Amino acid sequence: MARKRPRWYFSFRSPYSWLAHHDLLTHYPDVAEQIDWLPFWEPDEGYRQQLDASDVRLPYVPMSREKHLYILQDVRRLARDRGLANAWPVDRSPRWEVSHLAYLVAEEHGLGREFIAAVYRARWEDGFDICDPEVIGGIGKELGMDPRLLAGACDDPGVRARGELALDAVHRDGVFGVPYFITGFDKFWGVDRLSAFVAALRTPKAVKRIPAQAPAPDGALSPTT
Repeated sequence: MARKRPRWYFSFRSPYSWLAHHDLLTHYPDVAEQIDWLPFWEPDEGYRQQLDASDVRLPYVPMSREKHLYILQDVRRLARDRGLANAWPVDRSPRWEVSHLAYLVAEEHGLGREFIAAVYRARWEDGFDICDPEVIGGIGKELGMDPRLLAGACDDPGVRARGELALDAVHRDGVFGVPYFITGFDKFWGVDRLSAFVAALRTPKAVKRIPAQAPAPDGALSPTT
């Protein structure tokens, strides 16, 4: 079986994923080009039924009020340290397929990275509701795409089928949060683990060598015969 490429799972919902995206492109642009970028999101009811039927389990846990308040404080600190402006968005009717399935369409058109940057900027710096198809369509227009392609991605049967494969990858890789980085068998969770992921990716793996066999005596069988 072919070895999987190094990869990271991102989510537009997560402020830590936004910060990891900033750090990845700012400090490790070479690594950004070596890895696959895969979306992670909390599925809607339609997807949940499909995933249950396929015995795919995604470990989502509701966030407590205390954790939410801590994250507000923590992200403000981390963004300030990076010189980033931070606006906390209000998710009135969150449906994460709107932005994440639109990413699959943008990626298909060769604009996946540009779309990610635009969505992170819209959500975490400008405070826009990225669960609004009009907002996503507007980003498509900025990128020179037909706004309808991105705004309608969440309800397109073909795109939703690709989205199911993306969620299955989340399940198979055992992803339980973002940002999540994988190289070989090594996994790293959290923005503060990015440097460790980069080090693991850049460090050549030791090659296991088989010691040479001593020549067999005349008339004896070689151990490998």
